[in-house]
Amino acid sequence: MNSIPRSSLIALAAVFSVYHIARGVLTMGVPTHPAPVVVALCVYSATTVLVLWPFGGRGLPTWAAALAFSCTVVITLLVTSQLDATADNGYATWHTNAEGTLLTIIMVRGHKMMAAAGTLFLVIYSVVWCGFVGSAQIGVTGAVAWVVLAYVMTGALQKAEAGAAQLMDAEREAVRWEAAQHAHRSERRERLETASRIAGPMLRDVVLANGRLTDAERNQARLLEARLRDDIRGRALVNDRVRDAALAARRRGIIVQLLDEGTIDDLDAAEQHRVLARVAEAIDAAETERLIVRTAPVRSDAAVTIVGVSTPQPGSGDTEDDVDVWLEIPRSERR
Repeated sequence: MNSIPRSSLIALAAVFSVYHIARGVLTMGVPTHPAPVVVALCVYSATTVLVLWPFGGRGLPTWAAALAFSCTVVITLLVTSQLDATADNGYATWHTNAEGTLLTIIMVRGHKMMAAAGTLFLVIYSVVWCGFVGSAQIGVTGAVAWVVLAYVMTGALQKAEAGAAQLMDAEREAVRWEAAQHAHRSERRERLETASRIAGPMLRDVVLANGRLTDAERNQARLLEARLRDDIRGRALVNDRVRDAALAARRRGIIVQLLDEGTIDDLDAAEQHRVLARVAEAIDAAETERLIVRTAPVRSDAAVTIVGVSTPQPGSGDTEDDVDVWLEIPRSERR
């Protein structure tokens, strides 16, 4: 259905409607009085325009569907009031197929209950008015068939659209999964290359020395291990400036932990540079035993929190760590 332009469908429905109007006009001599039939033709024309109106592409409003249903009842009563139910009225019973067209349009535009109610009224009234055989002769069975066919086709199209939407969602999910896997592989490869470049020379020295290292070499190995941990756990918190500041702090005897929870990835480059510059300045100025740098929760106004703690002096009676540093770096610069 999506491959057929909306204008073509509207034009096809309009052609059918004009055909029914023409049949009513050409058989105007059959009714007892033509005035009610003329009114019925006018009502049918206006109702056709109503049900075919695009309404901004939002579908047929409920009030419009209810009004169209009411008009089908009015049209039936007006036309049949001027016809002899026992006579062969020929095309003068144009209202049956005309109403079938209206109800089909209502069905296609999503108002199944209104279309079903209109069809049920047409069948019951026609059987009461001219009997089972007579109702078949005036085209009631054809009108019902069109409405039923519209119901079946609409249901099939909705299922097809739902299946297509699920397929598109699955395809997008597969693309996202593949992109995530590619990103993970690239990040893992990059980290392995970085670790090999940084730790490779030290590991070769350890092997050549059979594990017998001097105190200076052991300290250098611990610093390298801490740097690798920063790159893994720190992620967006680490740049050259922060890395140098953390190295200098560790050489001063401070235990530094960089923990990125992934909550500053949405910051732009300028904001990230500002935040990391503040982090580096705080690490440089810290005088404490253990310094914890952690990204703040997403809903927090802070981007990063920095906490420095020290163990109480022996004999002080205090069992809790002392907080030496407490700093929150905002997500956006205050003006």
